[in-house]
Amino acid sequence: MTTMTETAAGIRIRPLDELDITAIVAIDEAISGRYRPEVWERRISYYLRRAPEASLVAEVDGKVAGFMLGEVRSGEFGLEEPTGWIEVLGVDPGQRGKALGRRMAEGMLEHFRSQGAHKVRTLVDEEREDILSFFSSLGFESAGLRPFVKNL
Repeated sequence: MTTMTETAAGIRIRPLDELDITAIVAIDEAISGRYRPEVWERRISYYLRRAPEASLVAEVDGKVAGFMLGEVRSGEFGLEEPTGWIEVLGVDPGQRGKALGRRMAEGMLEHFRSQGAHKVRTLVDEEREDILSFFSSLGFESAGLRPFVKNL
C-alpha cells in the first residue's frame, strides 16, 4: 500500500499511528457523545500490532479528521480465504461531505488486494441508514452471512 496519499483541498490519507489516539477519541466523542480513551487505546494498539498499514486516518490541513480500522484475516466464521474486514470507521461531523470515508476506503481496499484478499466484509446496523448508504455507494451489497445475537 502507498504509505500516504495527498489529495486536493489539504486532505491526506495515511496509515494509522499511535499518536492518533487523542484525535480518534475526540472524533468518537463528537459522534457518540461518550469519552472513551481506554477503548481506543486498546483498539488502536490491537490494529497496530496486527496490521499496521491496514488502518488509515484522513487528515484535513494536518489535523486528523477521520479513521478507518481493519485488517485481512482468514478462518473467520468458516471463511478460509483471506478476507478484508473493515471494522470501525469515523469521520469528524464537522468534516463530513469531503469524501474522507471514500478516500480511506479506497486506500484500505488497495491494501487488502495487495494482501491477497478478493472480498471485503463489514457489519452494519440496519438502523444506520447513513452507514448503509456509504457502503452501498462503495459497491458493497448484502451478503449471505446472517448475524445472530443472544443477550446474556
